[in-house]
Amino acid sequence: MAKLAPSDLAQVLSKLPAQSNENVIVGFDRSDDAGVFRLTDETALVQTVDFFTPVADDPFTYGRVAAVNALNDVYAMGGTPLSALSIVCFPQKGDWDVLGEILAGGQSAMNAEGVVIIGGHSVDDQEMKFGYAVTGVIHPDRVVTNSGARPGDVLVLTKPIGTGAINTAVKRGEADPATVEAAVNAMTTSAAAASKLMRELGASACTDVTGFGLMGHAFEMAKGSGVTLRIDSTRVPLLPDVLELIEKGMLTRGDKNNRAYVGDTAEFADSVTRIMQSALFDPQTAGGLLISMGPERAGEFVSRMPDARVIGSVNGHNGIYIEVN
Repeated sequence: MAKLAPSDLAQVLSKLPAQSNENVIVGFDRSDDAGVFRLTDETALVQTVDFFTPVADDPFTYGRVAAVNALNDVYAMGGTPLSALSIVCFPQKGDWDVLGEILAGGQSAMNAEGVVIIGGHSVDDQEMKFGYAVTGVIHPDRVVTNSGARPGDVLVLTKPIGTGAINTAVKRGEADPATVEAAVNAMTTSAAAASKLMRELGASACTDVTGFGLMGHAFEMAKGSGVTLRIDSTRVPLLPDVLELIEKGMLTRGDKNNRAYVGDTAEFADSVTRIMQSALFDPQTAGGLLISMGPERAGEFVSRMPDARVIGSVNGHNGIYIEVN
């Protein structure tokens, strides 16, 4: 289920010829959560695509997680999702009832957000994969990118992290049922409410924490904004048993890839253990929003979003993009 290594992907994308279109507000060169294309002075499209291999044993739940994961990219930009196209890779000789449950789960999550599925594409593949391309709308002047963090802001995270380690433990039969339940609850919780409140209170920048882990997405925010992010690792919310599972070796390939992507642009205090570092690099599925906003707004945000936590601050750039203590 791992993404391509972000450092390798960045090298490939950097070699593509530049595109010029005055209506592109956010393109792939920005390392943001979705693309944004202006249609009129009042309306812009928000577009994203995401799919992956199963992250749950139950096919209906897998479909729900895939839907929430794709929708969250639109919510991270401050947009309103409208429609979706499904992406299906499934073995021709597979169990069609399983596919039906996956599609039903995804549709239930999409419809719950007022999003309609208007089509899709399928491919015969021995390795099952599922996801969506989602289209939403936003006012061109109200786009929330990952590159607007300002010194003086604080960092808010809306969900606990650790789904990568837990999903690995599930595959190896090492996960406690209560831990699995907590991870599923996190992965099936939509970012719609957090996005709405973020728009109401105002945010300088936002990104959703997914395959590049908290550190990878924080790095992209810091680099795009030209700031240094300071993260207090003791305030980062974790799903149950995550550190214990990481200590047992329940890591994905993303741990190594995300460490390489961030590289020496981050510094860790001696008090931050290697295990905690792995939790911060752990690739997430349908993770929370990482939001940069003024401290007074963050206080109200956290009071109205019970799972949200202030985990750090935004400072002027000092040569390092992330400092973790």
